[in-house]
Amino acid sequence: MSIGLIGTKSGMSRLFTEEGQSIPVTAISIAGNFISDIKTSERDGYEALVVSKIKKSNNRNKSQVEYFKKRDIQPGILAEFKTKDIDDHQIGSHLTADIFEIGQYVDVTGTSKGKGYAGVIKRHNFKMQDATHGNSLAHRAHGSIGQCQTPGRVWKGKKMSGHMGNVQKTIQSLEIVELDKENNLIFVKGSIPGFNGSTVKIKPSIKKS
Repeated sequence: MSIGLIGTKSGMSRLFTEEGQSIPVTAISIAGNFISDIKTSERDGYEALVVSKIKKSNNRNKSQVEYFKKRDIQPGILAEFKTKDIDDHQIGSHLTADIFEIGQYVDVTGTSKGKGYAGVIKRHNFKMQDATHGNSLAHRAHGSIGQCQTPGRVWKGKKMSGHMGNVQKTIQSLEIVELDKENNLIFVKGSIPGFNGSTVKIKPSIKKS
């Protein structure tokens, strides 16, 4: 698998083709990506590259500060990408949008927006109960959740009301429709998880080459 990058969701827009077709796109900023470590089979048991994206924070402990100081790069967010091409890179090298190309498919991983506490209709797309026929108070309530005497309990993982969103999501096989190499921006077709300004991971698609 090729190397990936850490990005920041900049927002959504649209681009127009030469035929006048409107394409919804999400802009992802990948400025400030550096290689902070190289995992080898001899030392770690597998091969991978650890990528760091510069981000200011006042909550780093002493070990984290020393980690970046030792590698002579600015502190940031870390992400690991498994790859066989570790010989082509070195610690401290700068990564830009050049590693991707227009028409390439990528997988984007991020944390979805938190929606707070939600019922089963909004959270799991349940159907509403009858608006009449004796139903007075349970129009948006879920149905029975229990079992009979055996096993006499609610199954683990039962779809119920609860905290909606704020979970890690991966959108697969998104096409790169435009690259702004000067500003280190990637434009992918469609939407990605998270709010504007949130951190995402971009890597070559597993299902589509």
